Amino acid sequence: MLMTPFKLHHPTSVEQACEIAQQLMEDGQKFDWVAGGTDLIPNYKWHINTKPHVISLAKIQGASVISATEIGCMARLSDLTEENGVHPLIAEASLKVASSLIRKNATLGGNLCLDTRCFWYNQGEDWRRSIDWCHKADCGTGADCRVIPNQNTLCVATYQGDIAPNLMVLEGMIHIVGPSGQRQVPVRDFYQLDGKKKNVLAEGEFLLKVTLPSESQQRIGCYQKLRVRDSWDFPEAGVAASWITGDEKSILIASTALESIPKMHDEQVSAVLEDGWQGVESVKTLSVAIQKSIKPVNNTTLTPRYRKKMVRVLTKRAINGFLR
Repeated sequence: MLMTPFKLHHPTSVEQACEIAQQLMEDGQKFDWVAGGTDLIPNYKWHINTKPHVISLAKIQGASVISATEIGCMARLSDLTEENGVHPLIAEASLKVASSLIRKNATLGGNLCLDTRCFWYNQGEDWRRSIDWCHKADCGTGADCRVIPNQNTLCVATYQGDIAPNLMVLEGMIHIVGPSGQRQVPVRDFYQLDGKKKNVLAEGEFLLKVTLPSESQQRIGCYQKLRVRDSWDFPEAGVAASWITGDEKSILIASTALESIPKMHDEQVSAVLEDGWQGVESVKTLSVAIQKSIKPVNNTTLTPRYRKKMVRVLTKRAINGFLR
């Protein structure tokens, strides 16, 4: 399929990137940011939400930095390893993303800003036109959501990124840059419960880097992922957990690929810890509580019922190390 033509911009600094974004906005031009392009370019080939301008972050100085407490938006997933000083939990999650070939191009920024996915959205333009449009890609028709009929106020497309929940349980901070300046947002607050909006990025803003507190190095954890093909697919469900050894009150749990946003489960963890940590029984109680709190919909490969059922299993596996 022929890709829709677009103009590619190559800024070499944050300031130049912001200047280009500002000029395009003043000219009324729509644009996308691109890092590794492993998600955006396939979407463009399928004519999904294409824009006339694309601004690449590949040449921005310092955007590929990797350390124990700082990872740039252009850091390749294949480079997020313990040997490079990356936290073991992030290294584990990165290794579970797609295939080795894709990981050599895919980036941290791209994975965190991954577009939400849905049966009715991630299809060719001709296919979508033949059965009517969906709320996310309505092409100006005001079409309803195909997953939850008779409503066009909320998109329930699913966020299926792997890295975000792991950064959440390590209490990561996202650094955002745009024509209006810089700001910081905790990873847990970066996403918005709307598959169309996706996150808090305003027009012209992009994700520059993620930083982790020094205390994150004290944490250990695990990421459990459900997918159809272990060597390739997006997660159908994912659970990340971290804790500080010997401190039962430090446990943090987040999930992904179950709703429009990756989600922290502080409420469920707090409820279990109120009665004190009781080993295996607490694991069972917590797993069931998290399972009940998620509401997957029918827009990915596996059924909502199965994905919800597997959340309990994934949670048990993720926090199994807490018992040791």
